Amino acid sequence: MTGPAELLATWEAGLAQHGPGRSLLLHRAARPGAGTDELLSMPVGAREADLFALRRALFGERMQVRTECASCGEAMEFDLDAAQLAATRPPAVAGPLRVAEGEWVVEFRLPTVADVAAAGAVRDPGEARRLLVARCTVSAVRSGETVPADRLAGLLPEHIGRRLAEAAADADPAADVTLNVRCPECGAATPAELDITSYLWTELDGWARDLMLDVHLLASAYGWSEPEILALSPLRRRYYLELCADG
Repeated sequence: MTGPAELLATWEAGLAQHGPGRSLLLHRAARPGAGTDELLSMPVGAREADLFALRRALFGERMQVRTECASCGEAMEFDLDAAQLAATRPPAVAGPLRVAEGEWVVEFRLPTVADVAAAGAVRDPGEARRLLVARCTVSAVRSGETVPADRLAGLLPEHIGRRLAEAAADADPAADVTLNVRCPECGAATPAELDITSYLWTELDGWARDLMLDVHLLASAYGWSEPEILALSPLRRRYYLELCADG
């Protein structure tokens, strides 16, 4: 389990990062023994499941989510179970996924963290899609002729592209956690995408700032160093803080 000192270091490093950088830092905290190459080569859903597991270990199972109704603007609030989301990870797949329809036969692998980061760095949506398809394609054949991976996105019919996306979603359901939330006022359903990196980072940021305030108060009262204070259990820190307040 990652301790408070390591988590503070993760938070400090993450202040200068955004998006993929923060995801990688949090993933390292979730899997302390894993190297960067291993983390980047994991399917996206496996990373998301790891982050949900980290969130559960740090802050408990109950996740409170807020959103607005897309139809009437009503504020909505609901709870999620982090344990259930942490258990949703892609199963081990023997060999590539395959979609065969009409003249097309396409074999592909699940997008990895590195694949999605590379595509996300491209501003043009069409070019980003082309890059992601090219990186994940194992082979593509049209009417018996091989189609180069870097040309596939521009040649695939729309319905084949949808089947590829559906096959990837079925094989890696945790990669995109989108919830349909029904508004209690108007009854309309609003899709709400849960970005676990942003959610967890917000909680970690609040935790880190509160912890540093505790360190400041205890260091001022007792003259202890930060490592000495962080080595205390949360319960003992709280008791010492109460003594400071009573004094």
